[in-house]
Amino acid sequence: MRIGLGFDSHRLIAGRPLYLGGIGIPHPKGLLGHSDGDAVIHALIDACLGAAGEGDIGQLFPDTDPATAGVRSTILLQDVVGRLRKKGFRLGHADVVVAAETPKLGPHFEAMKDALCPLLGLRRDGLGLKAKTHEGLGDIGHGRAIACWAIVSLVKIPPRKK
Repeated sequence: MRIGLGFDSHRLIAGRPLYLGGIGIPHPKGLLGHSDGDAVIHALIDACLGAAGEGDIGQLFPDTDPATAGVRSTILLQDVVGRLRKKGFRLGHADVVVAAETPKLGPHFEAMKDALCPLLGLRRDGLGLKAKTHEGLGDIGHGRAIACWAIVSLVKIPPRKK
């Protein structure tokens, strides 16, 4: 088994939709990023890549690549999970903490699981989601940014019997 830790953060800006955990969330601001800015998925990608001994999301999908401009992060996650499978790994578990003052994320966790579990190849009880505020501290606490931490375990897929 291998363990990987990922982190991502983005500023909130007006005029963009807010995507977190693979779903759109009603909010007057969205996350600034080259892709859709989904910090939950970006942290999960970095955790997966780290556990596999690879680089990070910026190396795999650089923000200078016009092909990934505005792309939904679910597409990037599908690519990464496919790469893991080619290396002989599957996810065993994932756990995510999102730091955001607003919006309240708890009501969206079931929809996030609906979106993420099939992409990750996990049962619903294999994905933990938690939200924390920053108690009014810093950019996150003032509602100007969202940050996310993710940890995953990868399990080696046994070779097929012939």
